[in-house]
Amino acid sequence: MSKIVVVGSINTDMVICTRRLPGPGETVLGGTFLMNPGGKGANQAVAAAKLDGDVVFIGKVGDDSLGRDAVANMRRCGVDTRFIGVDPDSASGVATITVDESGENCIAVASGANACLSGAEVQSAWRQIDDVSIVLMQLETPLQTVQATAALAKQSGATTILNPAPAQDLPDSLLALIDIITPNEHEAHQLTGVPIECDDSAKAAAQRLQQRGVPTVIITMGDRGAWIQTADFVGCVSAMPAKVVDTTAAGDTFNGALAVELALGTTLVDAVRVANHAASIAVTRPGAQGSCPTRKDLTDSLT
Repeated sequence: MSKIVVVGSINTDMVICTRRLPGPGETVLGGTFLMNPGGKGANQAVAAAKLDGDVVFIGKVGDDSLGRDAVANMRRCGVDTRFIGVDPDSASGVATITVDESGENCIAVASGANACLSGAEVQSAWRQIDDVSIVLMQLETPLQTVQATAALAKQSGATTILNPAPAQDLPDSLLALIDIITPNEHEAHQLTGVPIECDDSAKAAAQRLQQRGVPTVIITMGDRGAWIQTADFVGCVSAMPAKVVDTTAAGDTFNGALAVELALGTTLVDAVRVANHAASIAVTRPGAQGSCPTRKDLTDSLT
């Protein structure tokens, strides 16, 4: 398999499980506290590595125990962590996550060292990595770093995947460098102004993203599956039914699995089917990286 390079964030998730999510100004008592490795970039890298992908990660942590533990966990999961830098002047990233009994969540992130990752650091690492086929990015590092990464990947002939999360407006200059974009419904709405309520609205949103320069659009829609729009295929790939425990890393699992399947040469539609399957397993488990399935999990769930 050719290499998958993930450029993104590394966080530690502080998770509180409650009966329901609190409203503004409200305190909800009770629940279980968990501390787990997280960050969208790290989650996606671990998801891909656990599915037997050849994964290299480029990112940054602070000089603290949270950062060291997060990197050690990624290494145990099979991610190449040689290009994770340490910023002595910043704390490692932290996310606070509240999860209700239906599995829905709300998340706040303190970026810390993630906000210090530069395009120059990505370029330095890039020169030392051979045979890259897929580059996977998110939006928890500086936007200029994401754009610099996408430009490097494009120049090298690698396929660029952007998971535009957390949601924010993006310039056309970045979208023109992206081969595949994978927003969820909320992110697609933010990027296009089209509320995703049905297949027709997903199609309309995808068309707007294509008009802005992205040839392949995949909108993840939870238990409804994923809408795919390319020059050759338009339609929804259904999700597998699942008993939801925690949706925290479902999108990250989807993106990691998608990258692995494309690196293996799987067709896009079949790659999305596998990614849906992986995400449907992840939501049945608590936490982020611990919920990502292995290749064996995928196989066993179909027997």
